[in-house]
Amino acid sequence: MSENFFKVIRAGINTTFQDLGRNNLNHIGIPISGVMDKRNYIIANKILQNVTSHPIIEFAYQGPRLVYHGDPLNISVSGDVKFKIFKHKNEIEGKCYETITLEDHDEIDLISTNKSVYGYLAIGADLNLDYQWKSCSINTKANIGSNKGKKLQDNQKIEVSNIKELSRRKLDYINSKIENIRVIKGTNFHYFSKESQAKFFKKEYSVTKLTDRMGMRLEGERLDNIINTNIKSEGLVKGVIQIPADGNPIIMLADHGTIGGYPKIATVISADFDKLSQLTPGSKIKFKEVNLKDAETIFKLYEMETNNIISKIL
Repeated sequence: MSENFFKVIRAGINTTFQDLGRNNLNHIGIPISGVMDKRNYIIANKILQNVTSHPIIEFAYQGPRLVYHGDPLNISVSGDVKFKIFKHKNEIEGKCYETITLEDHDEIDLISTNKSVYGYLAIGADLNLDYQWKSCSINTKANIGSNKGKKLQDNQKIEVSNIKELSRRKLDYINSKIENIRVIKGTNFHYFSKESQAKFFKKEYSVTKLTDRMGMRLEGERLDNIINTNIKSEGLVKGVIQIPADGNPIIMLADHGTIGGYPKIATVISADFDKLSQLTPGSKIKFKEVNLKDAETIFKLYEMETNNIISKIL
């Protein structure tokens, strides 16, 4: 039996192994982590008929360049990604949302994402990874997950096994564009002046460069806290929007810390996480208030829409 593996020629800017993350561990200080764009993760895996929780390679802005060694293997790429395949010295323009068969010594160069942040490379085989708390997801800030909790590095080897039967499948899909980010009022909403409360929903904010898998820093008109900037540290969840002393919002993302001591003005609803995560620095955000019942209904619609998209894979 031949050895099947990828050799990393160029690792990319922030390339990690991810899955759906680690639930129910916040109480012991373990972040959830997991993929930033869940829908694109699911689609990439389903094109290859992988299980929903199958590990994937997530990259930001510039992805890796990999050379494959081994038996024929299917891959798929999701997101808005420019990439190329090199077969026998022939250069082929890559297409997202369809199966691509790699053969021995073929290369894939995930050049860049287009007006978005995250892209995904799914592999039609088992990735030989270490798991922590039943997940391979890498959190580089905490050094948790596979690959010793670190980003992929140049020249490392990614071993694969149990290659799936090859098949041809594709999906006609265009990522939807963002309008507003919908939020529920936070537990400390009343800490802010009426003027700041109104401003939060009426004004636009810009995504800053100080954004990563841990959190998204925004910039806009200052929000004034009339009670206390620093409060007793409390548990945090993904999507919580904290307001530090400078009055500019910080949104907690996949690798967020499990506790925080800044007032929480609102929380982004789960159905909008994917779109939020793909916003590049300089993008504009406007918040729209919904109630808890609305958020639950919107999430059910989001899941129905995702299942409908998957059903169109041919």
